[in-house]
Amino acid sequence: MTVVAFDFDGTLSDSEMTVLLGERNGTADDMAAITERAMNDEIEYAESLRQRCALLEDLPDEEAQAAFDQVELRPGAADVIAALREAGVYVAILTGGFERGVARALETEGVEVDAIVANRLPVADGESEARSASEDASGQRPRALTGTVEGPLIEGTKDDALEVLTAVVGADRSDTVAVGDGANDLPMLQVAGLAVGFDPKPAVAPACDTIVETMEDLHEVLQGEDVLD
Repeated sequence: MTVVAFDFDGTLSDSEMTVLLGERNGTADDMAAITERAMNDEIEYAESLRQRCALLEDLPDEEAQAAFDQVELRPGAADVIAALREAGVYVAILTGGFERGVARALETEGVEVDAIVANRLPVADGESEARSASEDASGQRPRALTGTVEGPLIEGTKDDALEVLTAVVGADRSDTVAVGDGANDLPMLQVAGLAVGFDPKPAVAPACDTIVETMEDLHEVLQGEDVLD
């Protein structure tokens, strides 16, 4: 069985989840600057992710969900996913982004994948101080993000995640395709049978076997490699 592993932010989606979240509390510009440094391999990904999530401390969870509701697949991505699954390909999303945003984008387009490996933003019952002005009419503090992050792709890398997937489905590494754009995609691009850069950052392009700029281009590449009919 062939396994195709996609990055999400910047690849399947042109939405940047941390920026959408940051727009809810005025930290979007700071988010974007940290993200750009990480994608260009100027700062360790795990550190960049923690810095971005720390900016979200005390963001009400309903605001976070509203941001996740804005996450969208890029044009043509749903068609590629659907075609792969129809062809019997195991489709996975490996992302340092967040489960809720990925799930919402897939739900909106009415498509499914076989596996999502992503991180999570813990939620707690608001600020720790007693009875603040943020309490609602019932005296309850709103559920809010803690400013921390949990999940397998903080310190863990995408090559390890891809290795686990191939073991689970009984695929050979040579039958894997990785599609990504940023520095945190390098580990899976370097070990996959076929490494596809989706409009990759300059530091990532040398690790790619081929480069595409649209989902239509990707579909053609997958056809040319006999992954799709």
